[in-house]
Amino acid sequence: MSHSSLVENLFSLWWIILAAMLAPICALITRRYIPDVIWLLIFGIIISPYMLGLSKFTESIEILRELGMGFLFLLAGFEVNTSDMRNKQGRHALITWIICFLLAISIGLLFTSGDIHVSVVVAIATTSTALGTLLPILKDSGMMNLDLGKATITHGAYGELLPIVAMSLLLSTFATWQASIILIVFSIISFMIVMIPIRFIRKTPLLGKAILTASNTTMQTTLRITVFILVTLMLLTAVLKLDIALGAFLAGILLNVILKSFSPKQGEEIAHKVEIVGFSFLIPIFFITSGMSINLLNVLENWQLVLYILAFIAIIRGFVVYLRERFTNTFSNLSNSKEKIALGLYSATGLPIIVAVTEIAESSDIIKPDTSAVMITGGALTVLLFPLIANLILKQKN
Repeated sequence: MSHSSLVENLFSLWWIILAAMLAPICALITRRYIPDVIWLLIFGIIISPYMLGLSKFTESIEILRELGMGFLFLLAGFEVNTSDMRNKQGRHALITWIICFLLAISIGLLFTSGDIHVSVVVAIATTSTALGTLLPILKDSGMMNLDLGKATITHGAYGELLPIVAMSLLLSTFATWQASIILIVFSIISFMIVMIPIRFIRKTPLLGKAILTASNTTMQTTLRITVFILVTLMLLTAVLKLDIALGAFLAGILLNVILKSFSPKQGEEIAHKVEIVGFSFLIPIFFITSGMSINLLNVLENWQLVLYILAFIAIIRGFVVYLRERFTNTFSNLSNSKEKIALGLYSATGLPIIVAVTEIAESSDIIKPDTSAVMITGGALTVLLFPLIANLILKQKN
């Protein structure tokens, strides 16, 4: 790398890191009514090439951005309980997502005059749940172990996983049957990548003890193994032309399952360390660069479309989740309508998947950059408004 290129990369990164430092301060000043992630997006818009031009999408920034998204989905995968996804509540959450997706596809076909590709993009974007983004909100409010928190995580698990799978199957450059085979092969290889080193460590007690002993030293052995698995699965998805979010999310789920059976305490410790690395550096880069891709002037010109996107997400995802909770027994054990409304709002909170699917759709010429920016802005508004409204509704109980 030449000296001028190094300076350019570091200059862009400096502004991004400054924005990452200022965002939580602004969130605290606003008493978290405007969450950290929204401030990250706002600062990203401000320093973007479309506004002040202080930061650019250099190749180094792009790599850090992808790693940031990887860490976000890894953490989301860590919080997923596969047994909850398989029980009665999980099966109802799966059915709910399928209903949301089919409704979104049908309405999309109606408004796009039968354009299946655009309809698929809209359906994936509007039925996603930003589980990784919701985790700090749930943890800060002490809801993780409550019925509402568990229900949100279950809906969020399907709202993260199934849109990623849909992207891999329906927006792939391969035929659907070919993409399905690739997806199955990827899942098998991923399981082997995670299982082989864990089994080797378990069958070699002295090595396992040494690794665990060194995990809290400067060697950080368990964290390094986790990052290795993450990057390996991200690389595998890239080679197989799948979305890298799938590799990151699956890495989190597999590691969570194996560590729970092997050493639950170690699993919690690793998740905490990944949170520190991710939320202090890489994940803010992902959200800031997402803001940098938004041309605010074009978005303001299409403000009505932004509101339509916001309303569409609220109805297709949030309202459907609420109706399912209200009129059927989904085994979520939610006691009143306020909790059910809050669950609908949390489930409709989406951004990372919207960013991912619009990037794929834009690069494939399915949608235009302006449409992509509008959809990302709509997703950002769900993060700003829906958890805030949910929390205000829940506080009315007291």
